[in-house]
Amino acid sequence: MTLNFRRLLLILALVAINSVSAQLTDLARIEYSFIPKSDSEDRYTRLRALVNYPIELKEDTFFVVGGEYNNILLDLNDRYPFDRSLLETIHIIDLNLGYTYKTKKGLRWGAKFNPRIASTLNEKITIDDFFLNGGIYVINDRRDDETLKRPYRLILGLTYNATAGVPFPLPFVSYFRQVNKNWSFNLGVPKSNLKYYFNKKNEVQLFVGLDGYFAHLQRPQEVLGRQVNNISMSVAVLGLGYEYNFTKHLLAYFYTGYTLRMNNILRNEDQDEVFRLDDINAFYLRSGLKFKI
Repeated sequence: MTLNFRRLLLILALVAINSVSAQLTDLARIEYSFIPKSDSEDRYTRLRALVNYPIELKEDTFFVVGGEYNNILLDLNDRYPFDRSLLETIHIIDLNLGYTYKTKKGLRWGAKFNPRIASTLNEKITIDDFFLNGGIYVINDRRDDETLKRPYRLILGLTYNATAGVPFPLPFVSYFRQVNKNWSFNLGVPKSNLKYYFNKKNEVQLFVGLDGYFAHLQRPQEVLGRQVNNISMSVAVLGLGYEYNFTKHLLAYFYTGYTLRMNNILRNEDQDEVFRLDDINAFYLRSGLKFKI
């Protein structure tokens, strides 16, 4: 199994699903994603719900428990050499467990552990439907430091994703800087953006981001003489986004863009590519409502 560009894109997309920055700040989220295919009959829809509850153990020390559910609907209407009904719906269920504390120097350290079920769930759950993900990180957050002309936040970490096919942790980097009262930027994975603030309630951004999933097929199929056990999707998107802040903690968002690269692949038990589904680039829509710290 070689680490080519397609596999690297899948790895980064899987890291995107459980990004550190989102898990730290999001207490609740409801989200809808849709990729309509203009040159194909296939459709991709995802419904996502997330809840996290921080428990304060002592000052600046928290234990976080929560969960996330993704319902992925694959409306495959093109002709394929397999039974499409067996992979119409993908379920991804995460248990979120985290621990974080702040040092005297102002650095925040943390660790997260995410047991996951990712499967078509056509049959009873088996060990092949379970995956273990996690990571450790350190955050230097100076966004509220009034002594700085350009406040910033830097997140460094190591993440492990069992579905990535790489038997070692991968680095995680995210860097945010407030340029002035109207402009900021963020560099990192899963998303980088350039943001403009009209006022405290209205923001727009130019972004490039990654999305994706990996799941087990409970009813393996034979495709072109080879057995298929898993399915994965990785997407790179360039687009525009709008956010409306109802309050400091509650906001609605709408992102639209175009996929720069999309890989939707059936894989064998070793995660090697067996069959590629329609991968024609298309428009990308994502909207939702979230409550954050």
